[in-house]
Amino acid sequence: MENPSLTILGCHSSIPTTKFYPTSQILKIKGYYLLIDCGEGTQVQLRKSKIKFNKIEHIFISHLHGDHFFGLIGLLSTFHLLGREKSLNIYAPKGLKEIIESHFKWSNTKLKYYIIYIELSSKQREKIFDNENIEIYTIPLKHRIYTNGFLFKEKYNYRKLNMHEIQKIPYINFVDYKNLKIGKDFKTHDGIIIPNSKLTFNPKKTLSYAFCSDTSFDPNIIEHIQFVDLLYHESTFLNIEKMRAINTGHSTAYQAAFIAKEAKVKKLLLGHYSHRFTDIQSFEKEAKQIFHNVEASKSLHTYFL
Repeated sequence: MENPSLTILGCHSSIPTTKFYPTSQILKIKGYYLLIDCGEGTQVQLRKSKIKFNKIEHIFISHLHGDHFFGLIGLLSTFHLLGREKSLNIYAPKGLKEIIESHFKWSNTKLKYYIIYIELSSKQREKIFDNENIEIYTIPLKHRIYTNGFLFKEKYNYRKLNMHEIQKIPYINFVDYKNLKIGKDFKTHDGIIIPNSKLTFNPKKTLSYAFCSDTSFDPNIIEHIQFVDLLYHESTFLNIEKMRAINTGHSTAYQAAFIAKEAKVKKLLLGHYSHRFTDIQSFEKEAKQIFHNVEASKSLHTYFL
């Protein structure tokens, strides 16, 4: 299975234009397609990215400002029109369920599939998803309204089979491969134990991704995102607009880079750019003053962890 990847569908703030779309992204991890925020135009961007709608089973909404969820009702309607039957999980602040159900009530729409709402209200970090493959946590953010970021972590990677060594032992059958992948030793018919380390290679490193948008500059984030492989942190403004960032509950590119540096993350992606700035490379240039491995995210680009 390939490394997790992040496809940016939209990375600008507020108003959608013919060129720029508000926040939305797809994280592919351990076979899951996770939609993070759903600004206007998300459906169009999904189609441009050739991402199949029915692959999406989990949607994460950071907060209830329109540029982060106004595309959701349209997407849910499209799921319905395309005949979706499997259930959908939506993790979002309390209030989104009421908004969605009110729309479908007054449009007299009865969905063909079931929506499971996981309503978020805690201002503390909490685990909201956990299975054998991944675990997902909220990241409390500091914005004008209740807002969460999200931390996505791989839990386990199977060991790789050393087929050259395995083929030397006639007793090992295909049905034994699963036990080898999870680290078990192999016992021959005559009771000889062959260590797992002789039959497999170490697994790939587990990887992690943190999404932090929208938020004021907040060092409290650091403890929740330490050592992640990829951090997306909003950079609505440049430092010349630092006071505007403070007044609107946003961050500058320099501040995002400070968070990345202190958290010792592997790579930083910037986004949620204000339309006041036409050259997004200026965000990257500012951040690189203190953190080298940084990139200004671009719509329809895919980044591997």
